[in-house]
Amino acid sequence: MEVKIGVQYAPRELVFESAESADDIEGAVSAALSSDERTLSFQDDKGRRLIVPVDKLAYVEIGEPVVRGVGFTAGG
Repeated sequence: MEVKIGVQYAPRELVFESAESADDIEGAVSAALSSDERTLSFQDDKGRRLIVPVDKLAYVEIGEPVVRGVGFTAGG
């Protein structure tokens, strides 16, 4: 699942692939915003952890899973 996170005062958004479902990602964002937690944490599909301060969160965009073609059949 492709996830884009906008952070206030940052020139670029964070973009990563997550193994979590869209519902899981949405639930984590909603839980972080409605609680006293100060950070939102995700793990990408390569095992790296991304931690964003909730008070600097501008938006979270949840996209469709990206299917990457391999070889000569890859569209482009």
